[in-house]
Amino acid sequence: MRRLKIIVGLGVLVLVMMAGWQIGACEIANMNLQEDIRDMASQAGAHVGVVVPRSDEDVGRDVIRKAKEHGIELQLDQVTVRRTNSGETSTLYVAADYTVPVKLVLFSFNLHFTPSSDRKGI
Repeated sequence: MRRLKIIVGLGVLVLVMMAGWQIGACEIANMNLQEDIRDMASQAGAHVGVVVPRSDEDVGRDVIRKAKEHGIELQLDQVTVRRTNSGETSTLYVAADYTVPVKLVLFSFNLHFTPSSDRKGI
């Protein structure tokens, strides 16, 4: 009986660790994408005149490329790019909206993420 309890306990521990690993990996990838989006939206080079401001579609493609580096699959329609003002004084808002499936042995669920260049919560 004691051996059965140990086996069941180890099985539950392995399942919890698998879930934690998958969820943690998704959270870390989202945090990295969030930082990349904030860096893109800052447009530091455009504000001082070093680089020419890019189009909204180019920024969206850059977000998709960065997301892919972190193992996140995005489409252009999942990326939002908005500008206030124009030229060197423009402010860029960039956001993404995506869902990642987490598949476990007994069940699966989706994690929903919305990283953006907004500084709320910091």
